[in-house]
Amino acid sequence: MKPVKIAMMSLTHGHTRKYYQVLKDNPNLEWIAVSAANADVKELFLKSVQGIPCYDSEEEMLAAHPEIEAVVLASENVDHLRQVKLCCERGIHILSMKIPTFDESEYDEMIRLTEKAGIVCQVELELHYNPVVMRMKELVKQKAIGDMTSFQATNITLSPVWAFPWQGQPDKSYGKVVPLCEGDTRFRGGALCDHPHIFDMVREVTGSEFDTIFASVAPNIRPDIVEEDMLSVTGKMKNGVSFLLDPSWSRMENRLTAPGPGWEVFPKRMEVNLVLNGTKGSLFADCFGPNVYHSAAPQSRYTVQYTYFDEWVGLIDEFVGCIRNGGTPQINLRRHHNTIKAMNACYESIATGQPVKL
Repeated sequence: MKPVKIAMMSLTHGHTRKYYQVLKDNPNLEWIAVSAANADVKELFLKSVQGIPCYDSEEEMLAAHPEIEAVVLASENVDHLRQVKLCCERGIHILSMKIPTFDESEYDEMIRLTEKAGIVCQVELELHYNPVVMRMKELVKQKAIGDMTSFQATNITLSPVWAFPWQGQPDKSYGKVVPLCEGDTRFRGGALCDHPHIFDMVREVTGSEFDTIFASVAPNIRPDIVEEDMLSVTGKMKNGVSFLLDPSWSRMENRLTAPGPGWEVFPKRMEVNLVLNGTKGSLFADCFGPNVYHSAAPQSRYTVQYTYFDEWVGLIDEFVGCIRNGGTPQINLRRHHNTIKAMNACYESIATGQPVKL
């Protein structure tokens, strides 16, 4: 298969540095260029990667490289619509970071633009390609636990607001400044906005859509950020399966200016755990359990060694396959829309103190 000529925009998302390795090593990709949102991220990129040109704007990069076929939108959520428009005007395929937008009118416009342009637009939810998750889905399909009755998931990680400041700015993460509820000094756009994975996963694993959602927030463990960092979500799917989700930033972290050794906290930088209960038993999945973790004391240069098939390989393979063969990715804008609606319903529930019917 002919490699796809690919670029990156902005370089401000928390997954950006992961793509440095993916774009260099994956034989299905030919990395052409990047555009940097500001001088800080440009400097970090130039220190990390050699041989790839870096431009100060998306327009400059696209004008210099008309051969670009696809881009990774590694940017603030608030910038996605503008960048989608740039790509659609040029027929460039899109791999978008996990929140296309929380604004319903913007979301509808993205769908209209990408479908009119006839491009592939895939939403980056790499957990779907995690080997532990893939095995779990096989067991569910085989009815290993009978008929599912409940789904519990945690997606708890470090907060990225120190190294990636836009995640701590409501207007850039949520898209506008909206108080969590009357009398609360915090705003929408924190941990919930960072963790769509488990909201999307419960839809896929149960084979159903959200029916009711109730969400509540706890006092922040980080008093100096203006958004929520601890919350819990519960409810039911339309097929009767109940769920309990924890999409929190409940890992404390060192405040480094960029991710790297010392950023992580022992024993793990994140926890993505799933518990599925059924009529014949239960299934427990630790999505990042097979990794090897080393504290590297006394230097405290904590490291993680992946010991299994990297989920980014499966994600990129699907993206490239859809571009070359004319397919539609599993996590496309239309499918992902109901996940975003559910996340907005969480904020509505927090604001009203009541369950929300979807």
